[in-house]
Order: sequence, then structure tokens, then C-alpha cells
Amino acid sequence: MSNRAIRIGIDVGGTHTKAVAIDNNTNQIVGKGSVMTTHHHERGVAAGVVEAFQKCLAENDIRPDEVIFIAHSTTQATNALLEGDVARVGVIGLSGGGLEGFLAKRQTKIKDIDLGTGKFIEIDHTHLKIKEMSPENVKNTIQSLLERGDRVIVASKAFGVDNMREERMVAEEAERQGVPCTVASDITKLYGLTTRTRTAALNASILPKMLETANSTEQSVRSTGIKVPLMIMRGDGGVMEINEMKKRPILTMLSGPAASVIGALMYLRASNGIYFEVGGTSTNIGVIKNGRPAVDYSIIGGHRTYVNSLDVRVLGVAGGSMVRARKGEVIDVGPRSAHIAGMGYACFTDPALFDGATLYYVKPRENDPADYVAIKLNNGESVTITNTCAANVLGILGETDYARGNAGSSRKAMQLLADEVGMTVEETAKAILTKSCQKIVPVIEDLITKYKIEREQIVLVGAGGGAGTLLTFTAKMMNFKYQIPENAEVISSIGVALAMVREMVERTIPNPTASDIAQLKKEAKELAMNSGAVEDGIEVYVEIDDQAQKVTAIAMGSTEVKTTDLMKNCTEEEALQIAAESIGAEPGAMRMEACNGLVFVATAEKDGKTPVRVVDKKGFVKIQRANGIVRSTTMKDAVEMLRRMWDSASNFSSEMRINPDVYVIAGSRVLDYSGIPELIQVSGLIEAELCDRAPEDDIILVLARNEL
Repeated sequence: MSNRAIRIGIDVGGTHTKAVAIDNNTNQIVGKGSVMTTHHHERGVAAGVVEAFQKCLAENDIRPDEVIFIAHSTTQATNALLEGDVARVGVIGLSGGGLEGFLAKRQTKIKDIDLGTGKFIEIDHTHLKIKEMSPENVKNTIQSLLERGDRVIVASKAFGVDNMREERMVAEEAERQGVPCTVASDITKLYGLTTRTRTAALNASILPKMLETANSTEQSVRSTGIKVPLMIMRGDGGVMEINEMKKRPILTMLSGPAASVIGALMYLRASNGIYFEVGGTSTNIGVIKNGRPAVDYSIIGGHRTYVNSLDVRVLGVAGGSMVRARKGEVIDVGPRSAHIAGMGYACFTDPALFDGATLYYVKPRENDPADYVAIKLNNGESVTITNTCAANVLGILGETDYARGNAGSSRKAMQLLADEVGMTVEETAKAILTKSCQKIVPVIEDLITKYKIEREQIVLVGAGGGAGTLLTFTAKMMNFKYQIPENAEVISSIGVALAMVREMVERTIPNPTASDIAQLKKEAKELAMNSGAVEDGIEVYVEIDDQAQKVTAIAMGSTEVKTTDLMKNCTEEEALQIAAESIGAEPGAMRMEACNGLVFVATAEKDGKTPVRVVDKKGFVKIQRANGIVRSTTMKDAVEMLRRMWDSASNFSSEMRINPDVYVIAGSRVLDYSGIPELIQVSGLIEAELCDRAPEDDIILVLARNEL
């Protein structure tokens, strides 16, 4: 009998639901299963999730007892809001009396929420003063809302993030009455009562639909003999147990793009880069910085929320985008795709069908311009020219690329368009890809600026079936390195299978102390454990926004069985080679500044700066900074050494002082204190978090200089 440990990841796409089985010990793919996404099934996409899972097991001889992890992405939350499949919400505002009560009553009385699609979430409202909150009064208030037609309840208290007792009272009574309820301070710990209430109302509105789907999926998975917890992908790139999802389904929005980013992050070992997922109709573009995906607050129907999800830009240009042209000119590419027009790609068509074929123009949809290119084949059917066809003409796709088609067909189709626009076949193909990539470049530049990514570190990371089509061309236009994985077409499912638990705590804290920060890190860690992460594997990092007076603690950890890294242990020579490739330097120019047997810290001299790379024993670049200093010390002397390094690593070149980012390496742990601005905060955290270390234990300090 096999002792395999298998991780199953299932991604729900617009067309297909794909399951991937990964061996936990090697991270090798040992099985796949794909079905059409069951949008119109009575159980919705949940039916396809179970079907793809069962197919993956059956076709690859995987026993249920071998599965140690199963997770899936979901479109249910997004679709429910887009389609208006939402419940009427009754908001119970809670507060003290006086001015606080007057303001809280106004701030929790939110209007119906416009979902931006012509659909609305209907909002009802009432208010209770805390001193009037007897059990009987709370019970009667909920019953009154139900009698008015409300199906779900929101409890939202002024300053509830400081004390949730009254919100919990409402939730407990709602549970006794069998009514779904969202506690606003469970969704976010940030101040801002109106936004907190609105976010909670969005969450509550989809609870009935999501609970129905979650229960159905869980029961179906259990019926196959799977005993491990069912995990759900979140929009911020983490996973959570299904019981957590039943309370906070809003967190699953955009979990599809999140799965793709995590797949790229884990499978390709990407540290800093711009991420592409290129489908047939649209391209998702996001950021990976310092080994973490960039997240931001979601905007739903034009309303700002406190829902964190990946900061993903969606462009209407992709592998299947159609070409717009007229006599003598390629006008544009997209946003309509071959799929929308109901046509095949020229590059996947029998070349014999192009003998005697003619070019003509179409309107894919009623209100579209009538200048999209189509080709009438000699059998009477029509195909179209796409970005994928152009890439096949130019020969930029590898032998095993998912988008690789018939070069002969591609050239025959492109010749018809080339004759129309007065260019050669190659010039026409290049013009098509140039038009497409000119839409992508400004988005990349905007993300580079927003997240302050150092250009020399950027790698364009591709996924999706059309990755080779646009990623390669864009990388050459911008002079960036690029990576496309072998299994790009199922990278989202891989991302689900390899995803880690991700939990976050945010608080509004002016001038946070080391004690404040340590408490937030503790809360984030406890949340991650509640969502299924193993305590020993949890890493927590902190971000401080001085302007907004906001502190964020983000905890990430593996589930019960931690995955084995893809690569064997590095030697010092191999670590130097990896660091050299990352910096763009010759291996002979590298210096090994520090090494503790588990983590390597290498530097070089380049353009008057000292780039730093921290490489772990598996060869993953954990930290990459353009300019920094490194010192080895002991736990006893770490804080004093940090104080001596602080001024040297600070930037005084402008009218203001710019403090450095600090990283501390203790054994295999790499503690990331980047974004924590004050020396006293960093030194306090070092003492608090490494208090279990002996005074003589070795510590490595890395300080990175920041520029304006």
C-alpha cells in the first residue's frame, strides 16, 4: 500500500473547473481532473467542484485516505453580488447615548447598496442603546426586523473593535432564532463605523447563498471518504477552513486570481515580480513583492470596503482577443475575443481550409464596431485572427507551450490581413502584439510605482493558457526577465493546492508601541491557528501606515502537513550562484556576508550600491534589496548592534531622514520588520519575539536603505 500524502487543489474558472493532485513530499503533479464549470446546476459551481475532485481521484488511482489537504477557489461570492442573488439585511446599530448615540445612529443607517449592475442590496435599520440591551429587548428587536422581511442580521457597534460584547449578544440571540448574523467587528478591526457596517452588510447579504453551497460541497466531499478539513481559497491569497468561510464568505471574493498568484509564488519561487494570468478574454495583472502578493481594499459597486483582496488589474486583452483593422491599418486588439464571437482561432485550424479563404469584418456584439477581422474558410465556416495567432507567426512560443498552434495556418490567415493593411506577415503579427502590449505596459508601470518595486529585481511571471502569447512579447518590450511554468494552464489549481492560511488583523493605533505591535501579531497568529494553520509554521509580519495611523499584522502558516520544498538543500556555492543571478552579477563578484547553516546572506558591489540577497537552505530568495548592510552578532548584543547600524543605513540625502527597513535572521527564521519606521519599535519587537533565545545565540541583522 502506498504511503503517499496528496494535496488537492480545485480552481473554478469561467469555463472549466480543474482539479490538481500534488504529492506533498515532492510537490510533483500526480493527477489532474477537468470538467465544465456547472454554472446552471441546481447546486451551482459546487457540483463541478465535487465532480472535478472525484474525477481527479478516480482517473489517477488516488485513495481518499491519501488526501491530507483539499481546498478550492470559489466564484460564488462574486457571482452572488454580480447577479444580485442577495438577502435583505437588517442592521442593528449599537452605541452609548448622547453625541455618540446620535452619530452612531446616522453612521449605521446605511443606504441600499448599489452593486453597480442594476441590482441592490436592500438595507433595513434599527438602533439600540447599550443600556437598553436586555436579552428580551434584543430578541424582540430581531423578531421585528424579521417581520419586516429581513433575512439576515448585522450587529454593528460604535467602537465595537475595542469591545465586541454587545455585538456578540445580538449574534447569539440571532443564532437561537436560526437567523444568519454578521458581527461587524469580526470582519474588520478598523475604525470607520460606516465602512465597517457596509462591509458587514455585504457579507451578510450573501450568507444564505454561501451557507447553502458550503454545506452542500462539504457533505459531497465527506461522502467520498475524505476526512481532512475542506479549505476555501480567499481573495487575499490564503485559505481558511470552511467553518470560517461560513462566517466570512465576503473574504472569498476574487479567490480565482488569488489562486493563480499563489501558484506562481509557490511553484516558481517568485520573490519580486509582476504576475500575469492570461486567459482567452482577459488578463489579470498583479504584484508579488518580497515573496508576498500585494493586497488592497476591494471596491464593490463603487463602494469602498474593508475587504482585503489581491490588487489585481483586469484588462480586456488576452490570448483570444480579436483584431480590429481597416484598409491600410491595424486599429486595435480586443476587447472582444474569439470565444465571445463564437469563432475558432486561425492557428488551431486545418491549413487546407485556408485555400481560397477570404477576409471580412464583423460586429461580435450588437453595439460593437463593425471592424473586427474574420476569415471565411473554404468550408463556409469562420475563424478569427487573435494574439495567439500572431505569436505563432512570430515563433515566440515554445514547443510545449499550451498556446502553440499550427504555424502554417497562422501564416495563411495573417497573409490575408497583411494584404489588407499593406505590411508583411511578420510586420502585421508584430503590430498586433505591439497594440496589445501597449495596453499592458502602463499597468505594469503603475504597479511598479505604487509598490516601489526595484526595476532590476522584476521578473514577469506568467500563467494561464495564453501566458506565452503576451508575456514573452511584453518582457522583451520592457527588457524584463520572465518565467512561465510548465503547467501554466493549471497554475490556479496548483496555487489552491499549495496555498497557506493567511489571516490579518488591522487596527487604528496612533504611535504604536512595541507592545501594541506584539499584541497584534499574537492576535493574527491566533486567527491563523483558528483557520487551520499549525502554530510552529506561522510567520507574522507587520505593516505600519503612519499617515492613516493604521497597523496591520499578517500571519501566514501551513496547514497540518507542511509541504516539502521543491529543491534540495543548497551549498554555499549554490546560494552564491542564486544570489548572483538575482542581482545580475558574476558569481565571482559575490561575497558571503553571513551564514548560519540554514540561511545565507550574500552581497555584491553594483553601481555604487551594495545589493543584498537572503537565500534560505532550499534556494528561495527570501529578501532582495538594492542597497543594504549586514552584520553578525549575538542575541545579547543584537539591540546595541542595531542602534549602531541604524544611522549608517538611514538616508539623509533629502531634507528629511528616511529610516531603513530591518530584517533579523535567527536560525531558520527570517523576521521581516520592513515598514516599521522607528528604532524603538524594532528593537522592542526583537527583544519581545526572540526572548526564548539564549544570550550567546547567533543573530544576523540586515538593514536595507530606503530611497524617496
